[in-house]
Amino acid sequence: MSKLIPSAAKFLTGSAISKAAAPVVSTANSKYSTKSEATFEIKPYKLHKLEKGPATSATLSSEDALKIYEKLAVLRRIETASGNLYKEKIIRGFCHLYSGQEAVAVGMRSAMRDVDSVITAYRCHGWTHLMGVSIVGVLSELTGRRTGCSRGKGGSMHLYGKNFYGGNGIVGAQTPMGAGIALAHKYKADGGVCFTLYGDGAANQGQLFEAYNMAKLWDLPCVFVCENNGYGMGTSVDRSSASTDYYSRGDYVPGIWVDGMDAIATREATRFAIDYCTSGKGPLVMEMETYRYSGHSMSDPGTSYRTRDEVQEVRQTRDPITSFKEKILSRELVTPEQLKEIDAQVRKEVDEATKQAKSEPEVGIEELSGDIYRNNLEPFIRGIHPGAPLQHHEIVPRN
Repeated sequence: MSKLIPSAAKFLTGSAISKAAAPVVSTANSKYSTKSEATFEIKPYKLHKLEKGPATSATLSSEDALKIYEKLAVLRRIETASGNLYKEKIIRGFCHLYSGQEAVAVGMRSAMRDVDSVITAYRCHGWTHLMGVSIVGVLSELTGRRTGCSRGKGGSMHLYGKNFYGGNGIVGAQTPMGAGIALAHKYKADGGVCFTLYGDGAANQGQLFEAYNMAKLWDLPCVFVCENNGYGMGTSVDRSSASTDYYSRGDYVPGIWVDGMDAIATREATRFAIDYCTSGKGPLVMEMETYRYSGHSMSDPGTSYRTRDEVQEVRQTRDPITSFKEKILSRELVTPEQLKEIDAQVRKEVDEATKQAKSEPEVGIEELSGDIYRNNLEPFIRGIHPGAPLQHHEIVPRN
């Protein structure tokens, strides 16, 4: 049983995970539950143009319960650290936090395979870690340091990893790119599915509907995931959208509504989506109904268009971590001692990563012209003033 938590990385990020991204918890001295698994009922899904949807009950093992809880805790701590670094003015520019939405990413990632891809918007810190980037790699990127996953040159909205195509700052622009990644999966016949995430604020973008159209015409293995957190910046969904049934907005593309505050529900929905897309049926739309605790970004207090009571009510009744914790404790899949140990170890690793992200140096000026091209065929960068040419440098070797 002492090997439960060290296997969490393989569960969530596949067998190719780097050592730096491996979980940190060892529960060798914990008191373990005697129950090995339990079955949970899932809030009914809503379906659009589907006769059958995901399973409405799911079995969770004690091992999986520990893995999911740990990842939920890690994502929450990363965002807490990010918010503090921003307040200290160590993170500059934009910073969009994912606190409250963790069950979407953790549940989805626990069902995904190594071959699957993800592209999302700018609320991407947690997704970056789940896709294999270490906590240091995430936080150092936010602080603009050389140990960041983009060597500090991308910042909060532009993080990347293997099969993870960002972190994209233009609202909705990632959706046609996601269809393109799905086209690549189909072209290469590798069996992969691209999960293309966007917010309710991007759901009315014209390019999204163009992407729906292309994906359906070519039956691309693309799952368009609307993370509906209730507000596009400071505008509620009821004020911005004539139809708030985002799962049905694909029209000719089938859709599913999912309780995005339940990691078990998001896991089962993702399993269904993978089976659907890999069977050659084409794209799906999934609406994950969730909630963000912070404002749209760190510059938004988040209380001018909603009340503090509203936020507090969600925290008390629907929090993805607290509710999951209560489920697995009540079914005796885990013990309080195990969860306390996880919390302590997660806090320790994130605190250590935060210190490193604050102390690492930035990259040098020579990287201004580094890694611009995948295969550089000319010695100098095009489009630069002829009196001040810049030579291309390969900083990170390509495979």
